[in-house]
Amino acid sequence: MALEIEHKFLLANDDWRAEVEHSVSYRQGYLSGSPLSSVRVRVSDTQAWLNIKSATIGTHRHEFEYEIPLADANTLLDELCHKPLVEKTRHFVRRNPHLWEIDEFIGDNHGLIVAEIELSQIGESFEKPAWLGQEVTDDLRYYNNNLSQKPFKDWDK
Repeated sequence: MALEIEHKFLLANDDWRAEVEHSVSYRQGYLSGSPLSSVRVRVSDTQAWLNIKSATIGTHRHEFEYEIPLADANTLLDELCHKPLVEKTRHFVRRNPHLWEIDEFIGDNHGLIVAEIELSQIGESFEKPAWLGQEVTDDLRYYNNNLSQKPFKDWDK
C-alpha cells in the first residue's frame, strides 16, 4: 500500500527560484471526490497518470498512481473532469537528501505558490530553507482537489 507523507508551505520570498533544477507543467482535473477519497487525472507534456488519494487531512495519507495513455487522459480532462482544471508549473529544488516541489499555479489559481516536501517516514526531520513561509499542511484550501472546487481567485484575501 502506498503512503504519501507530505508537508505543504507557503513561500516567504522568491529566493527558491535560483535553486530550481527543472520544471514541468501540469494540467489536472478531478473525476470524483468523496469524504473518503479523490480521483485525479494529471497530464504533463508527454505523460499522464490516474491518481487516487485518501481524503485524510494532515501529513500522511494513502496514495495510488498509475500511468495511463496520454490521449485517454486528455479526453478525461476535457470531457469528464470537474471544472475548472488545476493548472500549474512544478519547479523542483533539491535540498539533500530531499526534493522540494514548488507549485506555481496559473489559470483560476494564478498568484498561488505552494512548496511541498515528501518524506519517507512519519516524523522524519528536514531542512526548512529560508525561503519557506507558513506551513499549510492542515489547511484544506491548499489541497489541489479543493483548488478545483474553490479556486484561489475566489478566496477572500
